[in-house]
Amino acid sequence: MAAFIADQRTMHEVPHAVSCRALNVSESWFYKWLGWPPTVRQQRRERLAEQIKVLFSASGGTYGSPRIHQDLAQAGWRVSVNTVAAVMAELGLAGRTGPRRQGLTRPGARPVAPDLVRRVFETVDPNMLWCEDMIEIVTAEGKLHCASVIDLFSRRVLGFAFGEHHDAALVTAVLQMVVASRGGRVEGVIFHSDRGSECTSALFNGTCGRLGVVQSMGRVGSALDNAVAESFNSVLKVEFVHRHPYATRAEASIRIATWIADFYNTRRRHSKAGGLPPVEFERVTQEARKAHQARYGHQEAA
Repeated sequence: MAAFIADQRTMHEVPHAVSCRALNVSESWFYKWLGWPPTVRQQRRERLAEQIKVLFSASGGTYGSPRIHQDLAQAGWRVSVNTVAAVMAELGLAGRTGPRRQGLTRPGARPVAPDLVRRVFETVDPNMLWCEDMIEIVTAEGKLHCASVIDLFSRRVLGFAFGEHHDAALVTAVLQMVVASRGGRVEGVIFHSDRGSECTSALFNGTCGRLGVVQSMGRVGSALDNAVAESFNSVLKVEFVHRHPYATRAEASIRIATWIADFYNTRRRHSKAGGLPPVEFERVTQEARKAHQARYGHQEAA
């Protein structure tokens, strides 16, 4: 290879880019070998690579090329997602993937609610459809369970609760937290879950009834019937939980709660929220609707 590159006559006869591809070396390395300054294109590529490293690190090493591409676009870069993917491959950067989830669902003996969702996980407003699921977290002190509730409109995690036991008290606690976070009046909201014994319990059924929350349940053993909640738990485990050891349940609770509140809801981009973080998506949508109402509301009233 060195003899080929050193052959100046061959360099003139064969375009540099073609030579680099044939020899499986980068153009930037080729120009450095020659002692030439990098081209404008190479300089931009190097700046792009540095920016991608920064954004990948800011995501906790979890973003793939689509979300990195969105961050770059917001920062003013004009580059294709394929180029971003190629640069990330060159840098050895890849988003996190994880193993298939093993569910915690234990069917209850009580009557179950019908499936009102039927895998249609889209709504036009907040507080129309919520979904819930649990995960188990291992700490040096013992197991910890985390129940979380997501609004299907923005994919925002509205609430979460932690406990040593996988029971009705935990699901009831997270529901009460969510109701408080949404202002206390949630009549008619559909609460979708699996058919675990905690969601079919008298305690939880009674709480839903008092609040005016309508229960909906998927089938036992069918992750797709509650896909959004399952997907969030997978992200939580792969991008955060499994990457850190926890000495105590309290430590795990605090760190996971902080990740949800300070990263997932407020900074992590979501494809179903137009590429925006959930909280930002709710804000932008609300402002757009207010502006539309202010502009056209008087016409509709007339």
